[in-house]
Amino acid sequence: MKEAIRKPMPKPKEIVVPGKAPMLFYKPEKYCQGLSLRKTQAAIQELRNVFQKRLCQNLSLVRASAPLFVEAGTGINDDLNGIERKASFTAKVDSTVLEVPNSLAKWKRMALAKYGFNSGEGIWTDMNAIRPDEQLTNIHSIYVDQWDWERVMIPEDRTIGFLQHIVKRIYGAMKDTEEIICNAFDIPPTLRADKIAFVTTEEAEERYPNLSRKEREHALAEMYGAVFLIGIGAALKDGEPHDGRAPDYDDWITATDRGKGLNGDILVWNPVLETSLELSSMGIRVDKDSLVEQLRIRNATDRLELSFHQMLMNDELPQTVGGGIGQSRYCMQVLRKAHIGEVQSSYWPKEMREEVAKHNIHLL
Repeated sequence: MKEAIRKPMPKPKEIVVPGKAPMLFYKPEKYCQGLSLRKTQAAIQELRNVFQKRLCQNLSLVRASAPLFVEAGTGINDDLNGIERKASFTAKVDSTVLEVPNSLAKWKRMALAKYGFNSGEGIWTDMNAIRPDEQLTNIHSIYVDQWDWERVMIPEDRTIGFLQHIVKRIYGAMKDTEEIICNAFDIPPTLRADKIAFVTTEEAEERYPNLSRKEREHALAEMYGAVFLIGIGAALKDGEPHDGRAPDYDDWITATDRGKGLNGDILVWNPVLETSLELSSMGIRVDKDSLVEQLRIRNATDRLELSFHQMLMNDELPQTVGGGIGQSRYCMQVLRKAHIGEVQSSYWPKEMREEVAKHNIHLL
């Protein structure tokens, strides 16, 4: 079934400065900052406290301390799409090359094995990353902050039904937190969907064959308010995936009863920017079979010699489900901010600061 978009996807203004990478700015209509700087900071702190508690309750998680850097060449760091540079440095003590993790997906799985967690138990941690190649926009920053979480499961849980159950629990924590924060700070709610919908990337392709990937997300988020888009990484009919995904943490190839893949993204409708906003990337993690197949598809079977991959192939790691939830993006959504720089302190070139200030947006 083909469905029309009621609102066109907003077009960004490109901020072009000679000698610098282009930046994109989505101008919100009649933007009002709402909360003052001080109230915004107080709301961010309260939001984090409440959401972390709700997430732990809903998924049976405990907090774990996470590394700010990991040893290069071990396979622990995530390669994202395989082309992004990693922030790295050399330790003076022994000249070991250390990298700031792009995410903690593999480290968390190793931690669960080391700490002896059982099925149904898991951990969450504050993940802070540096992504030097990120194109700066209203929702993209060089600095990335997430609630990273991981939970042990049994092999029989490798199903879409189990994944959907976990997604519902996460969205429930988001809704509960928003209600508390909006009541405390007198903010209109933004998460208009009481329940999150589920759509596969194949279904999105069938509904909107003439739209780009991002336009499909825009249409789905507007239609449902909140949607979990299933199957990020596997090729669609045109031979390309909906979006990039590393081949060695999420399982995006395993055939299921509804489409392909056991992973996805939580997308919500953002009323300030009037477009979709990705709040979470998550999935059931690879087992031995899906790891080998996905590495083969990406011509990366040489990674099987790395430490993390050897542990998985030798049955030294538990079966897990996990993901990351954007802290600043969720704060943006709930607090009705038009730019991620209003809720996090990062690097923004002078030209972007000047452009956004024209529209009553003042970056930290």
